[in-house]
Amino acid sequence: MLDSFYARRPSELLRRKHDGDQWLADLKLIARILTPYDDWVFEGDAAVDLLQRHFEVQSLEGFRCQSLGPAPGCAAAAVLHYVHHNLHNKIDHIRRLQVRNPEEYLVLDEATVANLELLESRDPRPAHRGPTLLKVLDSTCTAMGARLLRQWIARPLTNRTAITHRHEAVAALLERQSDYRSIREQLKQVKDLERLLARLHSSIGNPREVQSLSRSLVELPDLKSRLEQTPCHRLRELGTNLHPLPDLTQQIEASLVDEPPANLKDGGIIREGIHPELDELRHASTEGRKWLANFQVEEQKRSGIKSLKIRHNKVFGYYIEISKANLDLVPEDYQRKQTLVNAERFITPALKEVENKILGAQERSVALEAELFAELRAKVLTYTLEIQQSATALAEVDVLACFAERALSLSYCRPDLREDGVLDIRDGRHPVIETLEDGERFVPNDTYLDKDQYQMHILTGPNMAGKSTYIRQVALISILAQMGSYVPASAASLGVVDRVFTRVGASDDLARGRSTFMVEMQETANILNNATPHSLVILDEIGRGTSTYDGISIAWAVAEHLHNRPESKAKTLFATHYHELTQLPESLNGAKNFSVAVRERGEQIVFLRKIIEGAADRSYGIQVGRLAGLPESVVARARDILFGLEAGQHSRGQPQLLQPKPRRKREDPDQMKLFGE
Repeated sequence: MLDSFYARRPSELLRRKHDGDQWLADLKLIARILTPYDDWVFEGDAAVDLLQRHFEVQSLEGFRCQSLGPAPGCAAAAVLHYVHHNLHNKIDHIRRLQVRNPEEYLVLDEATVANLELLESRDPRPAHRGPTLLKVLDSTCTAMGARLLRQWIARPLTNRTAITHRHEAVAALLERQSDYRSIREQLKQVKDLERLLARLHSSIGNPREVQSLSRSLVELPDLKSRLEQTPCHRLRELGTNLHPLPDLTQQIEASLVDEPPANLKDGGIIREGIHPELDELRHASTEGRKWLANFQVEEQKRSGIKSLKIRHNKVFGYYIEISKANLDLVPEDYQRKQTLVNAERFITPALKEVENKILGAQERSVALEAELFAELRAKVLTYTLEIQQSATALAEVDVLACFAERALSLSYCRPDLREDGVLDIRDGRHPVIETLEDGERFVPNDTYLDKDQYQMHILTGPNMAGKSTYIRQVALISILAQMGSYVPASAASLGVVDRVFTRVGASDDLARGRSTFMVEMQETANILNNATPHSLVILDEIGRGTSTYDGISIAWAVAEHLHNRPESKAKTLFATHYHELTQLPESLNGAKNFSVAVRERGEQIVFLRKIIEGAADRSYGIQVGRLAGLPESVVARARDILFGLEAGQHSRGQPQLLQPKPRRKREDPDQMKLFGE
């Protein structure tokens, strides 16, 4: 359950006030806000009653809630209650309740989401954070599509039919590229319908947002026509779910001015000719302003004061302002209103009378416009379900078009889905690394994994040669394929996997009191306890957080477990620096040795980045240290020490890992024997 939270990364989580705190530390690391909430809201009867009243139904069977037990309904009810009563937000626009079955989605645990950098970079330094899979893929045109893309990355599918429908939709868009480009251009004109609708339901939506919604809906007729004419069944379905609502858009465009203000209090929202009373009030206000302009000219002539001005503020209304130098010219019928340092302010009965007419007309005009806008907003909300369906369909069209654009721009291929569990990738590439502008050409590699002879790859080779990049790219290609995307390869034929596990890198978790090696062992334990024959496992340097022989022993036992146990026999890529593990294929039929090709030029090495069958003959660690800038004296001394260690090993014989000797029990000479000699 925590893995699904981690993949979604919610901003806030609700929990019962009196629940135990066994998950508290983990939950605090997943969500920025962890809110304890009243226990009764989570209770079954109260939750069912709340949901039935909100959705105006007699049973929750239509939402698949009751058949799955109380948990989904209780969680949904608690969220609705919290948003409405604590956040004081309206929830009228929430008209659907979807229950997602975890078995329908690829399981990606916390370590895998982080290690593969699907959504966020692992580097804690903001300036050094590199691109993620999300950043590489996200060429969506709408905010709705961007949110859906993030969801698809966090939750790839496991249903072969659903995955195929997405692949077919991408293929159909690529086959009709003129339509696909037109669709993307139209999507760029579509605003965030989901957020706009939510704001209108909360009575905070302003005239500009209503107009944005209308102008987004105007794009739908052509989009609907294009989608419904495609040969792809899924795209035609999405086209059917688009609702242009021409009557609504015509009413909005006819009612609102071309560029309405954001604030209702500013007025000037409704077009002329829509409401006779409003037009009269505006006319009165306009005529009043003309009268003021004429009155100012007449008073300047009558008084002989050329600097006389008619001004207005919210405290005194309209007044005549005259400088101190001209006070001797003030007419007798002027009534003093206020004295300033350099001027005096006056009013006249005629000015006061016109002021009442102008201000009254303005206030009534603004109030009437607010009433008319409220009616228009209410009309929009009667189409809530249709707009929500359109928004959902537009988001999916946007993501599928994004996949098509990425496939075209980055030379991705359509993966074939197979039922025998085989993973066969030709010229596979890392979707993120290949986009980096570091001047080095990315070298593609082939991968073949099956359930029999090639179930496990033991991958050896020097640091920096590309082992970690290679094993990660295989996992990312599988995830991309099950999202419905094309993949970075010349060809790919993949079996659907149920879980992707990774154990990569070294990191501690001090917040939860876990050392680097403890994190490594806990992540490994999670893999061994949950991997299935349909899983894909990526292991990088198991056992390096402890002593050499401890590490070799653990890595060896982990490999045997994943190979020998039928319930855990997952397709596995195992990168290691322990060359002793290259003996594993001698005892494990499904294990094969692979290595990264290296070319030596005297004391220098060149990484060819090519994966070849067979074990590496050595690690080249000292050469890598030399490339990193270690002093020459340190490099030379390291060579001497390595020569001595290797000579000592050969004189004593290598550890016999294939046939480990049975451990002898230590006997205590003082212990009593139960049986005679």
